[in-house]
Amino acid sequence: MVKNSSNVSNGSKQKTLDALKGYHLVGNHSAVKTCLWLKKSLKDEGFCYKQKFYGIQSHRCLQMTPALKCNLSCIHCWRPLELLPELKKWDDSELIVEESIIAQRKLLSGFWGTKGVNLNKLKEAYEPNQVAISLIGEPTLYPSIDRLVDEFNKRGMTTFVVTNGTNPSAIEKIEPYQLYISLIAYSEESHKTLNCPSGNLWEKILRSLSLMSGKRRTVLRLTLIKGINMDASKFLPLIERASPDFIEAKAYMHLGYSRLRLDRGRMPEHEDIRAFSENLEKMSGYSIADESQISRVVLLRRD
Repeated sequence: MVKNSSNVSNGSKQKTLDALKGYHLVGNHSAVKTCLWLKKSLKDEGFCYKQKFYGIQSHRCLQMTPALKCNLSCIHCWRPLELLPELKKWDDSELIVEESIIAQRKLLSGFWGTKGVNLNKLKEAYEPNQVAISLIGEPTLYPSIDRLVDEFNKRGMTTFVVTNGTNPSAIEKIEPYQLYISLIAYSEESHKTLNCPSGNLWEKILRSLSLMSGKRRTVLRLTLIKGINMDASKFLPLIERASPDFIEAKAYMHLGYSRLRLDRGRMPEHEDIRAFSENLEKMSGYSIADESQISRVVLLRRD
């Protein structure tokens, strides 16, 4: 059940609650949700590929967003962005951090007494030490995103920020532990078709990729859609511009609202992602470092 503390109008509140099942709304524009892999980790049934790739602990990861809004309408997006609450005002970053941790604990409270839960892990989960700022919407639209990252950093938490790259001024300011830029487009033309922006944002994405090359720990995530963007050579100019530490080649997943725009045949198998990554390995200065078949993702690392 969704717990709500936002100032959503009564007319749109029910639609928002229906669309955001399992989310805890925080303040006016933020949200927290416990992910599938946190739940599996609590029962010792597996963990997220981010733990496998980067060493974070799935059961201590707080998944949140500071911006329940987005400036793109990507064809692969499974999130119900058209049903999100209307923004009234921006909340203070410290309040968002405090309330997000409280929200996480409330969501975890339902696991006490649940069969198969590792109680030691559950106790640890009440003190999250990792935050994935990537739940829904575009986090850099929150104007104090740099302060938000700093607030989490002050608490000794590692911070992963996942952005679509359309706000280079924010990327220039933030210093997360790990910065992601997520791409499905490889050119201005494909950007217009696949991201469906309200304006021309491609030059801003290119600027963000250039800024990425100066950040301390970076990941370029390529979300791959079968028959649409799986020519590895088309991403090479963007990879060269960003010079990320890691590349994640990740399959589009046929979930949620994306099913209204793409059929199931557009979801690559893991073998397709592996083949794409092997081609990319041959063309670039990156080598395959790891993979997760269940998540249909391959990690490449700069040589």
